[in-house]
Amino acid sequence: MLQGGQTWKFPNLPTIVSTGVVGGPFEKDGQIPNDFDKFHDNIWMEQDSFEKGQRILIEDAIEIALQKRKLIEDDVQFFISGDLLNQLTPSSFAARTNKIPYLGIFSACSTAAEGLAIAAFLVNAQGAQHVLTGASSHHSATEKQYRYPTEYGSQKPPTAQWTVTGAGVGLVSTANYMKDNKAPRVTAATIGRVIDMGLTDPFNLGGAMAPAAVDTIIRHFQDLQLPPNYYDLIVTGDLALIGRKAALALLHEKGMKIEESRFQDCGMMIYREHQSVQSGASGAGCCATVLYGHLLNQMKQGMFQKMLFVATGALHSPLTFQQNETIPCIAHAVAIEYQ
Repeated sequence: MLQGGQTWKFPNLPTIVSTGVVGGPFEKDGQIPNDFDKFHDNIWMEQDSFEKGQRILIEDAIEIALQKRKLIEDDVQFFISGDLLNQLTPSSFAARTNKIPYLGIFSACSTAAEGLAIAAFLVNAQGAQHVLTGASSHHSATEKQYRYPTEYGSQKPPTAQWTVTGAGVGLVSTANYMKDNKAPRVTAATIGRVIDMGLTDPFNLGGAMAPAAVDTIIRHFQDLQLPPNYYDLIVTGDLALIGRKAALALLHEKGMKIEESRFQDCGMMIYREHQSVQSGASGAGCCATVLYGHLLNQMKQGMFQKMLFVATGALHSPLTFQQNETIPCIAHAVAIEYQ
């Protein structure tokens, strides 16, 4: 199952059989609204705090994913989830509601890929038949914790990104569950290393995370001995405008000539040009909503068959920033094929 130094191969082909994707009002005005299952019309989600609202996003996404397959919580063996807030409280409190055995994970904005890799590993090893996995973020809750409350009205530089209000979950099941029906299969996953290039600017996380994305992509191809054009699409996230350019340049510098059209980023897919999001989207909910909504929908429509999903995360915190630490970053890669 272990191939090379960092990559798992999944010969039993764990299958993404269902998804649930939920967003907020700002995401509803974006460029991929048809790939969301549900939107909330106000950022409070009828709760008295943004953090409680984020919990609602997760609960809604889980309910939608289960309803699509006419399953209930008792049918699922594990729930793997993470977010950006202190002690993963939105994810943990959602787990309190659904009562599915719970694994809380933190990998910042790369949480969606880490969760999918673990879920696929469990299913491939016959440790479960059904695993729910996902990630979420809430713009105002994240701003409050990492920067300033939105009421403060602080100005951001062009390199900054907009945290997505959204949750995306996938139901990963054994290959024989779908029988004759087509579904995206998880074929491999590369677990990333922590890369720190000494950057300290929390308003340029795309630039900070780009080297981690490049390191994981190169190791994935080396471990599996794949040609550079094997995947129809390599999707990072969320490097956004600045980080994507840096990552593409680094890949070419290291001799990996990936066509620009095959190299996209989740942080550049959610919002429209007229929305003031500086460099693009971010947050644990960014990759989760784009993957389990937009990208898998495109896959099922036949736009591509082989995708390498490479979610990136900045592993800093408000405390480390105050202590003048640099920003360590990570990226995890998951290979998904649809045939």
